[in-house]
Amino acid sequence: MRRRVIAVHSAAVVMLAGVLTAIPVTANAGAGQQDGTSSAGAAGSALKWKDCGTENYPELQCATLRVPLDHSRPGGKKISIALSRIEHTASKSQGPLLVNPGGPGGSGLSLAGFVAGSLPKKVAAQYDVIGFDPRGVGKSEPALDCKPGYFDPVRPDSVPRSAKDERANVKRAKGFADACGKKHGKLLQHIDTVSAAEDMELVRRALGSKKINYFGYSYGTYLGAVYAKLHPERIRRAVLDSVVDPDGVWYDNNLAQDHAFDARHKAFAAWVAEHDGTYGLGTDPAAVEKTWYKMRDAVRKEPAGGKVGPAELEDTFLPGGYFNGYWPDLAAAFAAFVNDDDPEPLAEAYDAFAAIDAGGDNGYSVYTGVQCRDASWPRDWGTWRRDMAEAHAKSPFMTWNNAWYNAPCAFWPVDSLKAPEVSNKKLPPVLLFQATEDAATPYGGGVSMHRKLRGSSLVVEEGGGNHGITLSGSECLDGHLSEYLATGKVPKGKGSGDADAVCAALPDPEPVSPEAAESAVPTPYGPESAGGLRSGDRSGAELHGLVGFRK
Repeated sequence: MRRRVIAVHSAAVVMLAGVLTAIPVTANAGAGQQDGTSSAGAAGSALKWKDCGTENYPELQCATLRVPLDHSRPGGKKISIALSRIEHTASKSQGPLLVNPGGPGGSGLSLAGFVAGSLPKKVAAQYDVIGFDPRGVGKSEPALDCKPGYFDPVRPDSVPRSAKDERANVKRAKGFADACGKKHGKLLQHIDTVSAAEDMELVRRALGSKKINYFGYSYGTYLGAVYAKLHPERIRRAVLDSVVDPDGVWYDNNLAQDHAFDARHKAFAAWVAEHDGTYGLGTDPAAVEKTWYKMRDAVRKEPAGGKVGPAELEDTFLPGGYFNGYWPDLAAAFAAFVNDDDPEPLAEAYDAFAAIDAGGDNGYSVYTGVQCRDASWPRDWGTWRRDMAEAHAKSPFMTWNNAWYNAPCAFWPVDSLKAPEVSNKKLPPVLLFQATEDAATPYGGGVSMHRKLRGSSLVVEEGGGNHGITLSGSECLDGHLSEYLATGKVPKGKGSGDADAVCAALPDPEPVSPEAAESAVPTPYGPESAGGLRSGDRSGAELHGLVGFRK
């Protein structure tokens, strides 16, 4: 949900006056087609596809679609939505499969290549896998970038030690909101989930398809649920992986993340303690966690490599809450700092996992734009202070970091909307995936969405803590996904409680010594680099370089 980039970034970990109503869209495109398939009619010809292949995804094609900035004024100002495609190769197509990596603010262009290349060939061949950059994101125009360099190090300590410290961070957050209003003005009134969902409806029409299939991760689950609420008759199949709690959009969901990410940080400390023979940080998880906070105090006094202060340290370790495949690299940097008094691996880990580039600036601008506009936030800073102090007392790992990440919403220059109710009785069976220990979208969100979407099926990864769990190496999870996309069949009633099916979690990664990690060649974070993973278990790393979490 949260774009760390997020979620995602932290996802993170990583996600309003008046009632929203669906804007009527003329929907006669594809009226005479077979269910879910495309035709080469006038609507389909609206898209001009061109080759735009990359090293990882050489078959990728790209196109651009013009859509109204304001869907209530279809004849008014237009903006562009960037699209990507991997064409079906089977003799019979099951239609378009729109994919979204979350965020909000995540670019979906490369995700189309990843999904098409990760599904079984016989399944992928039946779909035109369609990626897109939602409005304001990436190659869609105009792209938001409210305040370039906003996350440049070294930022103020996220945990306020005095009223002066708190005022400095409040001023910084308000400055971002003011800059966004000054730079993007009225555009911010139309950066929201409902507008993005209506863009998807115009994508469907442009593809010439009577219905769409949908596959969304993280915030993408909420986007898909909102689209389904607005256009239930246009959904053929839908997969929601790592599900946003639709009842917590967005302030409450971020508070829930604070506690869940603290639990994942404790799980990381326990894993490091389990591998004391490799990392030499002790065998007691509580003592390892205490040592981590001592490291945090040390970089507050002297930032590691001149750029990793407390806020940057939290940013660096937060991706480990999304994907435990990063734990070996993070633990190696941790051990080098503590045991060898060597800050360089920590600085390298920051560069690989947390440093924000122009794409990250864009993603964060859209993240704030969508979340601040989507639903109401407290405008009284005293409410934030009380809630964060209470949460921090229980869960200190990233409560205040998360607060400052979302704090521009307290000062956002446009009014908030009212989030739509996504309960739905008009859909075909929808397939949901949820890990029980997911931090960015805690487990309760999957259960809530399951209950709201009548006829849906929930597949649970028992004991799993990663965010984005399909196409990440689990044969059990991917088996349910492939069966559904191939046939529309969902598991029913074979699990326990709210689960219709249960899969065991993948094992935690094997440790990598600090010496081995140091000798590995660091790779920058990004979709073309296996998620910044330098060593250790690479299973799922490519996906986690694509899903929307804060980096």
